[in-house]
Amino acid sequence: MIRIDTPDGDFLDLVRVDPPHEGAPHLILLHGLEGTTRSHYARGTLTEAARRGWGATMLIFRTCGTEMNRAPRFYHSGETTDLDFVVGRTAREFIEAPIVLAGVSLGGNVLLKWLGERGESARADYRVSAAAAVSVPYDLARGSRYIHEGFSRVYERHFLKSLERKAREKLERYPDLFDPARLAAADTIYGFDDAVTAPVHGFAGADDYYARSSSIGFLKGIRVPTLLLSAIDDPFLPAQVLDEVRTIAAHNPALTVEFHEHGGHVGFISGSPWSPFYYGEWRVAEFLARAARP
Repeated sequence: MIRIDTPDGDFLDLVRVDPPHEGAPHLILLHGLEGTTRSHYARGTLTEAARRGWGATMLIFRTCGTEMNRAPRFYHSGETTDLDFVVGRTAREFIEAPIVLAGVSLGGNVLLKWLGERGESARADYRVSAAAAVSVPYDLARGSRYIHEGFSRVYERHFLKSLERKAREKLERYPDLFDPARLAAADTIYGFDDAVTAPVHGFAGADDYYARSSSIGFLKGIRVPTLLLSAIDDPFLPAQVLDEVRTIAAHNPALTVEFHEHGGHVGFISGSPWSPFYYGEWRVAEFLARAARP
C-alpha cells in the first residue's frame, strides 16, 4: 500500500503490484461501491495481472481505505478527477508500459465516464491501450430503483449501513456538510444520494447526480478498445438497460459487448466448488492482454 497526495490537499491510497520489468503492461483497477482490497474480484484481478507478468495499481476510493480521508468530499459514481490523476501519474511513472484499465460495478461506471470524457486523448495523452468494465450500473437512476426491489434489498441494506456510518463520521469533522435529519431518514440508496452524495458534491439532488453521472450517456465518446462484461440477471440493474447499451455499442466500434444470461453481479464463476474458474477476472485480463500486445 502506498499513499499519494492529491492536488486538493487530500490523499489517495493505492495498492501496488510491482512490474517484473520496465515495459510490462500496467493495470489500473477500480473497485465497486464500498469495495476494499478484500473484495474477491479485487484479489482475483490483481492475482491474474501478477500471473501474466504485469504491474498493477488498485485505486482505493476516498473513504474506502483504512483511514478516513481529510477533505469533506467522498467518492461517487461520477467522480473522475481521482482516476484522471492516478492514470496520468502512472503513465509518467511507468513511461514504457502500456496502460490498461479495469473497473468493477461503481468503478466500472467511473471508468466508462472517464473514457467518454477523454475520448481520443485517453490513448494519445495517457497511453491507455484498452479497458474493461464489469457489471456496470449504466443507468444510476434505474439501478437505484431496481436494487430496492425483491431480494436485492439485502444488498441495499448492506451498502446503506456502511455508507451511513461513514457519513456520520464525516459530520463529526464537518458539522454543516449536510442535514443529519435527512441522513437519519434515508432508508434507500436513492434517499442517501439525495441527502448526502448530491449536496456534498454539488448536485441539485439525486436525480441531477444520476443524470450527470450515468455512464450510459458517455459510451458514444469512448475511443479506446473497451470490453463491457455484464450478466442479464444482475440484481443491481434491469435487463432493459443492457438492451439500450447494446444498441449504443453497435454504433461504436471501440466497444465489445459480452452480456451473459447468468453471472449475477460480479459473479461469472464456473467449474465446481472444489475447482472454481473465475471467468470474469480471466476474461478481463485476456481482453486487455490482446489489446495491449504490440
